[in-house]
Amino acid sequence: MPEEAVLLVENQLAVLVDDPTAHPQPNLHHLQKWDSEQQEDIKIQLALLEAKGTKESANAGRAMSAEALQKRQAREERRAAKAKQLQESGEGGSLGAMLASEPSAESTIPVQETAESKAAAIGHTVVIPTSSSSLEWYAPDPSCTYDTISAAKAAGIWDYPSTLQERAKCGVFRSLWKKGYFMGGGIKFGGDYLVYPGDPLRYHSHFAASVLDSPLSSLRPMEIVAHGRLGTATKKAHLLCSWDDEKKDVSYLTIEWAGFG
Repeated sequence: MPEEAVLLVENQLAVLVDDPTAHPQPNLHHLQKWDSEQQEDIKIQLALLEAKGTKESANAGRAMSAEALQKRQAREERRAAKAKQLQESGEGGSLGAMLASEPSAESTIPVQETAESKAAAIGHTVVIPTSSSSLEWYAPDPSCTYDTISAAKAAGIWDYPSTLQERAKCGVFRSLWKKGYFMGGGIKFGGDYLVYPGDPLRYHSHFAASVLDSPLSSLRPMEIVAHGRLGTATKKAHLLCSWDDEKKDVSYLTIEWAGFG
């Protein structure tokens, strides 16, 4: 979320990087080295897959379940009974014709596979690194890194926040973060954020938060009802967060649906 990026930069926990400038055109040596590393990785993957396939083929009989073995035995018994019946009825020629029409495993000639055909048949995984620091030509020098939002805006690589609504979102996000909450996207629950009391991997969210860009922002009665009903149906309270751009402060109001009578 852009609000999180703004918060990290303002707290000097991250910098903004002009990514196109930090990735200059690689030279031939860089490209050859990168390609050789990719080819080596492909060879390792194919070797591992081939070893795995060999192991599975060797253990194919043991890997079969008891039910599969019973089915195989039943098929063989039926085939033997049918062959015996045909022999007794004098239709051996028909049996021979029937067997001749089926290709046998002994008569098939295996095709010699090459390394290229194996690679094409098995395939490989293309690993894209999450960080560019492993690339030799990546150079995020001070000329393309910015440690303040104003400097990034002046350079034209960042423009958030630029409106009242965006400033309100940044202010609310910062206020909730200072209170110890964790935020995630809340569009599925009718809000701007989902507000968690701790690590989202361990806790369910307590609030679905909506950002109001002014204490004087109007809110229709139907919106209040919708927020309350939806929040209660999803076992959350709806949190209205009102941003005062002059005081740089946030006021909060929660909505919960209650029964009557």
